[in-house]
Amino acid sequence: MEVKGTSVRSVIEFIDKFYPTRKQEWINALPAESKKIMTGFLFTNNWYPIKESLIIPMQTISKIFFGGDDVKTARTMGQYSADVALGGVYRFFIKFGSPQYIIERGSKVFATYFQPSELIVINSEKNGIVVHLTIFPESATILEENIAGWMERALEKSGCKNVKATITRSIAKGDKITEFVIRWD
Repeated sequence: MEVKGTSVRSVIEFIDKFYPTRKQEWINALPAESKKIMTGFLFTNNWYPIKESLIIPMQTISKIFFGGDDVKTARTMGQYSADVALGGVYRFFIKFGSPQYIIERGSKVFATYFQPSELIVINSEKNGIVVHLTIFPESATILEENIAGWMERALEKSGCKNVKATITRSIAKGDKITEFVIRWD
């Protein structure tokens, strides 16, 4: 499975923003293949192996900066990624789109960042939405939580209050799909 370079770059940008003085410590803790990706020139339009370029670097961030709390790490990084991705021109799209439209549109764009993948909106209500990740062959809890954090922040940026994304089923834990149940006020 592969991930687009823009997603990989967001990991490095996260470190540069929040832990710049400890960046080398993080790089030194990475295995050789991950270190090569993180210290080389990243092409944002290229595809990279998901394990070496996203899963392992995020797990290493978790160990070094978050005391091994993969969920907190992933949610924090997902929220940061949404803040960056949904700034500028996209902030108008977020402000004026309904929460359902934002998640539905996001699910269509998802496959442009992860291949192969499929994210489908299953149910949409006034204050909630259910999304299924149906294709994601190399899933990991840290990635699923990262996606949940991204969706939470996207909805917060659109004006939703008390947003909570819960993962009720998980490919990473052996289920056939990952299910995100997202509720807000």
